[in-house]
Amino acid sequence: MLWMKALHVIFFVCWFAGLFYLPRIFVYYASSQHMETKLQLATMARKLYRFVTPFMIIVIIIGFAMIYKNPEYYLNATWMKLKLACVVALVAYHLQCGRYVKAINANSDNHSHIFFRFFNEIPVFFLFTIVILAVLKPF
Repeated sequence: MLWMKALHVIFFVCWFAGLFYLPRIFVYYASSQHMETKLQLATMARKLYRFVTPFMIIVIIIGFAMIYKNPEYYLNATWMKLKLACVVALVAYHLQCGRYVKAINANSDNHSHIFFRFFNEIPVFFLFTIVILAVLKPF
């Protein structure tokens, strides 16, 4: 079980690295005035999204495997229910990033760099919440 937890945390960190960097690419894309730069950033966003998506899937699989090993505890714990709600929200955020990647690569996105600066901060809230729930196990 400890190996599963370790791998869960490792892939969680890898996934979050992508969730932090991908929206920064969106900010740079929206700020750029040069088409060549925009094309390069669009390519970087597409490749990064494809790279980190498997990390998300692995995190979810390992998480469900840990719940499966002790469902009575995990499914009755309020902290776990809140953590799972955060994970669902993060998956939605990840999928929204995918929509922005698609729009950027089609050169059809018209969001401002300010919008993406705020969008970029969303995962920070979930990082703090998930870590506090998983480590402190309040409730």
